[in-house]
Amino acid sequence: MGFHLPKNFLVTGEPMIVVAEVLSVLTLAGIIFVLTYYKKWKWLWDEWLTTVDHKKIGIMYIMTSLLMLFRGGVDALLMRTQLALPNLHILDAEHYNQIFTAHGTIMIFFMAMPFIFGLMNVAVPLQIGARDVAFPYLNAISFWLFFVGCMLFNISFMIGGAPDAGWTNYTPLAGSDLAPGPGINYYLISLQISGIGSLMTGINFLVTILKMRAPGMTLMRMPMFTWSVLITSIIIIFAFPVLTVALALLTIDRLFGSHFFTISGGGEPMMWANLFWIWGHPEVYIVVLPAFGIFSDVISTFARKRLFGYGAMVYSMVVISALSFLTWVHHFFTMGAGPAVNSFFSISTMAIAIPTGVKVFNWLFTLYKGRIEFTTPMLWSVGFIPTFLIGGLTGVMLAVAPADYQYHNSYFLISHFHYVLVGGTVFGCLAGLYYWWPKMFGFKLDERQGKWAFWLFNIGFNVCFFPQYLVGLMGMTRRIYTYPEGLGWTPYNFISTVGAYMMGVGFLIMVYNILYSVRHGERDVTGDIWNGRTLEWSISSPAPHYNFARIPEVDDVDAWWHMKKRKRKQPWELRPLKPIHMPNNSGRPFIMSIWFFIAGFGLVFEWYWMGIIGLLGVLYCMLKRSFEYDDHHYIQVDEIERTESAAGRA
Repeated sequence: MGFHLPKNFLVTGEPMIVVAEVLSVLTLAGIIFVLTYYKKWKWLWDEWLTTVDHKKIGIMYIMTSLLMLFRGGVDALLMRTQLALPNLHILDAEHYNQIFTAHGTIMIFFMAMPFIFGLMNVAVPLQIGARDVAFPYLNAISFWLFFVGCMLFNISFMIGGAPDAGWTNYTPLAGSDLAPGPGINYYLISLQISGIGSLMTGINFLVTILKMRAPGMTLMRMPMFTWSVLITSIIIIFAFPVLTVALALLTIDRLFGSHFFTISGGGEPMMWANLFWIWGHPEVYIVVLPAFGIFSDVISTFARKRLFGYGAMVYSMVVISALSFLTWVHHFFTMGAGPAVNSFFSISTMAIAIPTGVKVFNWLFTLYKGRIEFTTPMLWSVGFIPTFLIGGLTGVMLAVAPADYQYHNSYFLISHFHYVLVGGTVFGCLAGLYYWWPKMFGFKLDERQGKWAFWLFNIGFNVCFFPQYLVGLMGMTRRIYTYPEGLGWTPYNFISTVGAYMMGVGFLIMVYNILYSVRHGERDVTGDIWNGRTLEWSISSPAPHYNFARIPEVDDVDAWWHMKKRKRKQPWELRPLKPIHMPNNSGRPFIMSIWFFIAGFGLVFEWYWMGIIGLLGVLYCMLKRSFEYDDHHYIQVDEIERTESAAGRA
């Protein structure tokens, strides 16, 4: 229980880390200066830090995710620079391992998943005709737990030292004997905090979709993105408790000297791999299935056609979600599980290709004879199809257990993984970002710059990762930080590095596009700037706080499309306005997250007194909430009329 300061509390030995520390401090100082100079602290508190509005929470998720895409992308460029030529020592082995670990962890936990959560928050309540999510207060807690978990992980490279056991954090490498110090503790505690938020999000959106749909919107009339979120929420609820248990057990091992994963103490290191991948393979579909939903809505919108095979698309997602829990052992075919076990998981892994193939053909049939408009979101959606197909086909190759013995520890697997997750999830996130940006902010992102960003990123992606299939087949193994000359790997690694920098340029153009479009982007004056098909395009952009002045009534798939075709007002649109019940903003979720951060930071350094103080602060916030009764208000009819009139919808 005593206080002790680690030997290297502030990391100062690596020049690049020192530069990053200085830039981080200057950035923080700049933000504080701007907020103070322009007197925006109250605005920040009232509008963002205390908000329970699902749309603003979604925007905060997305902005944080874009920042993490930059951070994870810089890590990737450092790794690719290190591997561009033989015998380079831009990074030493330890620093490379830290960057390698940070890249994977950030991209999965703090970029891909929260980006999807952000789009869920922005679009799902609007698509189902709801005024909010089922539990707005819980939604705010979910975001702030993700955010402080993310920040806790990101300070590790500056304070105490970053984790270096890879993003999968395998034991015994991640145990106390081989990885002393706070690095692995950062990984365990930050993921535990953000994981609690993720589980809350799954529960929240499951209830929202099941209980808050507009009248007439049966399950088989929901937009495909909403369907994908419903199935994803169920996967989250079943998968995330497994990760929570795994993280808790290893935390207890490291902080309190137990031996769940230590052979000498009667533990089992392989148990970590099983627990991690029982969560980890469904996690792939937690981030990919919503992307499938985005592609379905975008392709249908810009092909100007109803989605082909709606029912088959729904059932294929259900089958994928079930199979996702039956494939985890393919992640360690090389560990000697035996022919019967390997055969079962080989077949179950290949079987996922069938419902996925159904989806690909349905997207293609939706495009067939459509009046296709190649907007930026449509480019990301169409570009996804061949990219993901390559990742899927090589996934079937990896599913063959004997062949996987050769592929598994090579760059062939690295390439497959990125073709699936970047070609699927990141392309989906960016398609959704461009597609729903007008609904979030009231203006479009510039199309010309958006297309430049797409082509640079897409071409750069293939230039980067396709050579890794070839160099993997030539024997280049994963997790090496340098290699000798004469192996024939140099041309492929150099080309791969060039592609990585092309992706970086594409991302920078994307960021510039956002800054440019704030002033010069086309304004959305109709609320339906894409001529959309689903309910979110039936209201003004950006959407009002209460979303819908009158709850719509739905009688078909693509509800808004059919409303527009009728060209007359429906009975529900003529009903008199009524006061709208809405939740109050609250600063408690933000304050509770600060207590979580304090508790987490204390446990990272084994300062148990700080951990206890932080947890007591969390419990106090929960207690205060339990006795809070004045947690809502009503928006009166005159205010609704003014808002609708200002949006041209009186």
